[in-house]
Amino acid sequence: MRRMLPLISSHPGGRSALTCRYRCGDACFHEVPNTSDNAYVGDVVAGALSRRNVLRASAVVTVAAATGATAAGQGAPQAQAAEATAAAARHGNGPATGNAARGLRFTAVAPNTTDAVTVPEGYAQNVVIKWGDPILRGAPAFDADRQSAKAQAGQFGYNNDFLSLLPLPGEPGRQLLVANHEYTDEVLMFAGYDPANPTREQVEIAWAAHGLSVVAVQGEWKSGKLTAVSRHHLNRRLTATSEFRLTGPAAGSELLRTSADRTGTKVLGTLNNCAGGTTPWGTTLHGEENFNQYFANGGSVTEPVAAARLKRYGIAGAASERKWERFDQRFDVAREPNEVNRFGWVVELDPYDPHSTPRKRTALGRFKHEAAQPRLTADGRPVVYMGDDEKFDYFYKFVSSKRMMRGTSRAAREHNLTLLDEGTLYVAKLTGDSPAAEIDGSGKLPSDGEFDGGGEWIPLASSGPGGRKKSFVEGMTADEVYVFTRQAADKVGATKMDRPEDVEPSPRTGRVYIALTNNSDRGKEGKAAADEANPRNLNKHGQVLELAEYGNNPLSTRFAWRLFLVCGDPEDPATYFSGFPKEQVSPISCPDNVAFDPHGNLWISTDGNALGSHDGLFGVATSGERRGEVKQFLTMPSGAETCGPIIQDRRVLVSVQHPGEKDGASVEKPASIWPDGPGRMVRPAVVSVWRKDGGNVGV
Repeated sequence: MRRMLPLISSHPGGRSALTCRYRCGDACFHEVPNTSDNAYVGDVVAGALSRRNVLRASAVVTVAAATGATAAGQGAPQAQAAEATAAAARHGNGPATGNAARGLRFTAVAPNTTDAVTVPEGYAQNVVIKWGDPILRGAPAFDADRQSAKAQAGQFGYNNDFLSLLPLPGEPGRQLLVANHEYTDEVLMFAGYDPANPTREQVEIAWAAHGLSVVAVQGEWKSGKLTAVSRHHLNRRLTATSEFRLTGPAAGSELLRTSADRTGTKVLGTLNNCAGGTTPWGTTLHGEENFNQYFANGGSVTEPVAAARLKRYGIAGAASERKWERFDQRFDVAREPNEVNRFGWVVELDPYDPHSTPRKRTALGRFKHEAAQPRLTADGRPVVYMGDDEKFDYFYKFVSSKRMMRGTSRAAREHNLTLLDEGTLYVAKLTGDSPAAEIDGSGKLPSDGEFDGGGEWIPLASSGPGGRKKSFVEGMTADEVYVFTRQAADKVGATKMDRPEDVEPSPRTGRVYIALTNNSDRGKEGKAAADEANPRNLNKHGQVLELAEYGNNPLSTRFAWRLFLVCGDPEDPATYFSGFPKEQVSPISCPDNVAFDPHGNLWISTDGNALGSHDGLFGVATSGERRGEVKQFLTMPSGAETCGPIIQDRRVLVSVQHPGEKDGASVEKPASIWPDGPGRMVRPAVVSVWRKDGGNVGV
């Protein structure tokens, strides 16, 4: 009998206090911003959509396959590999057999706390690029003791998250890597850092370490190894002080104008970029997530409407953690009340044009965007799915009214760069199909054997040619809907969820998968109790929801849903793996980012594993007799989170974010020696993993 794995932290999931402090400004310990009294998932009303028919129909529909992805890591010693294999056998995932789903035929890595990227037996890895590696001409090599803002602006940024790999026509073996840099850990970056009194130089280095990186990478033809190509003509850094442009229906609104930008269209910087997406027209999307933590003195605003708007986005208190307001007044809400409204958007970047100005797409709404991933309708219109990463917040979709043009001509590229400015923004409302008495907060399955139901997409606002826009929310203008999207969704009765993070449509079936990471406030006094889509109170481990739109048509406003995974220790009765035998799955906790491999399997990275192991990357079959079989592919070094997974035929690529981010850690007292060993500074990095024999991953 396998023993239950221990919980390891009083913080949400298994996060350290240091992570909570620097990544999201201790969001989980502040008052939940959503205090609306929206109804929760209850019984489906008579005549509602039959979810089983929709899910059954979607299973036989195939849509055009999307470009594959990759992930990376660094090799573990032989002894660690042997120990991992033995432990994997204890967890029901011994040496791979021919019965595993294609793409998942590897020996599962066991849960562990090794300070390394641990990969399956028979696989190798390399570090592709690390924080501080030079990517622009003139940028120096990283020197921990001689950091500068000028140097950092030409080097790979800090805490890489979302990754995208794009083709480089005419350059054999090369691809273009795009990375988000979510946030900075100043205490792990600067020796002798004083959080109460940061210097201007430290602040300016942090500004330069945020943002986005574009860097060419070279593949090794005999393996899946990738190396960065420094000083390629497409390499680029965008930071917290680079120029961005607001576009779409809210651009130019009075709500977006500041003393530095009277037009309401030009913004300096992008902040807290978490996950993202890759478009069929060759651009990348980047979600601005916990932007609220960078702004100070929200508590000084007393005018009721303005104060309520700030509170709904978690902007309160006096000084910010990083004290940026001391060096730039735009981070002081009392002095620049609209600057904060210029963050919380989806950013679109054209990586093939190093001189282009990235655009913040206001038609997609403003909230804590974890990610934004599009699929195309049958007539070529993009539909973008998005999660708002906050306890009890919502998930959304945007349907463009314009069709994508095929080809790479200048006319096609210019047209496609307008696709996300016109269309309709929706928010999801779910209903369950089990009696309320059967959803008791324990995670016990209802009598029909599944957590499932139906739902609808509720329109919030639409935009069209010539600046035309319309609000569907009573009492709010269109500009207010786009800028204060959370409050608009409150008003229309959207369903409160357990931190909807990454949202990914399957390129094979069209089904949409939503990672719901956790919600330790579910069921607490004064907070919402469990419902069928969020079936556990004090939810430490999270779940993955599978959504099928009516007729497998992303234009539909009706859908069916069911929980694909209810995460946690397989021996816990309150877990569910789509009916697959629990004794044959890897334990998984706190799903965060999701991606698909070329075979249609879903890959899940975790954030804050609450089961005593380091975070990792997991593959899970979504169809066939192995549906629900979870297999762990790798684990992270101490303190690190798995981000940005890409799974291609021959390699897996991952971001190793915030290694060494553990309570009490500092430059002087590191909690990890990854990736360069003892005596060297801990550095976030991108890792590539491949089969040693040169074969395809998992086959």
